[in-house]
Amino acid sequence: MPLALWALTLSAFAIGTTEFVIVGLIPTIAASLQVSVPSAGLLVSLYALGVAIGAPLLTALTGRVPRKLVAWMAPNYASLMAARVLTGLAHGVFFSIGSTIATSLVPKEKAASAIALMFSGLTVALVTGVPLGTFIGQHFGWQATFLAVSLLGVIAMVGSALLVPRDIAGSKPSSLMTQLAVLKKPRLLLVYAMTTLGYGGSFIAFTYLAPILQEVAGFAASSVSLVMLVYGVSVAAGNIWGGRLADRHGPVRALQIVFGLLAIVLLILSVTAPNKTLVLVTVLAWGAVAFGNVPGLQVYVVQRAERDAPQAVDVASGLNIAAFNVGIALGAWGGGLIVERLGLMATPWIGGLVVLGALLLTTLAGWLDRRDGVPLKPAVGGAVASH
Repeated sequence: MPLALWALTLSAFAIGTTEFVIVGLIPTIAASLQVSVPSAGLLVSLYALGVAIGAPLLTALTGRVPRKLVAWMAPNYASLMAARVLTGLAHGVFFSIGSTIATSLVPKEKAASAIALMFSGLTVALVTGVPLGTFIGQHFGWQATFLAVSLLGVIAMVGSALLVPRDIAGSKPSSLMTQLAVLKKPRLLLVYAMTTLGYGGSFIAFTYLAPILQEVAGFAASSVSLVMLVYGVSVAAGNIWGGRLADRHGPVRALQIVFGLLAIVLLILSVTAPNKTLVLVTVLAWGAVAFGNVPGLQVYVVQRAERDAPQAVDVASGLNIAAFNVGIALGAWGGGLIVERLGLMATPWIGGLVVLGALLLTTLAGWLDRRDGVPLKPAVGGAVASH
């Protein structure tokens, strides 16, 4: 894989830590600010809303800016995350453009694996950034965690400036009407719905994982960072597995497998949460499939955009990043309502049912592909069919 991909992965690590470190600190922040756990959970929604807005709008507005410059500027955090919405804007434009950069740097048969490598920065953030950030926040205050995250942004900025090539080709800038036309494509809207439900269902429970571990499983607050480490290690393996699965079987079949397993794990979590040993095993299984859908979803939306909106592939990719974060925002917000009305332990099984909705939509997409004569399986040699 080219060095440029590693630069994107470095930036993804900084951004991933920014987004997810808050999850392990929700009980700490709630206690510090004297607000309810669901209110603290809204911090996840606010960041995700910033990403949802920033991904399509800033991707479109920066159409004439060199791709290297955008990837370099996106993770450049100038504050200590004083406003999560603003940092979310940078997150959105980075990942939407980063996905198209990643696929342009490798042969088509490596597209899903390239995206998986870039998104592995998120998984490494879950492995190291989130547990470490949780530990720092619990021992030195959550403000210290945000200070550490801002330093990561500086490292990511320098790495991207040095390693990402200057001559990366970007798609031809599209008019505003052309960009808006993406939202009129039913098949792209179907992919966005798959993304929103698949990711949102998981985040209904994930946003409140720390309170579940402390209040239901009985873990001490100091142990939560270790459980997050277990989750993150599993996510790192699952992300790469998801990319290879999409390369081997095509994105639709890979997504059916991942969504099916994710729904099962979430339903099991609602039963195993009170037992420390069983919940650890379940969290390990959860991590293995939680991010396995990312490569398949991004590859699939690019494939559909090349067929349905070839003049606005970057915008279509950006809208899928927005869909990821609409799912996160709705999942965190909906999870808060569920906690208030039904309790913490309703979040896993309700999240599992939402993921089942994503599985049904994915199956529908596969049926429509067969009806239209679009190949579902990769080409000879393991290549993901792009047309």
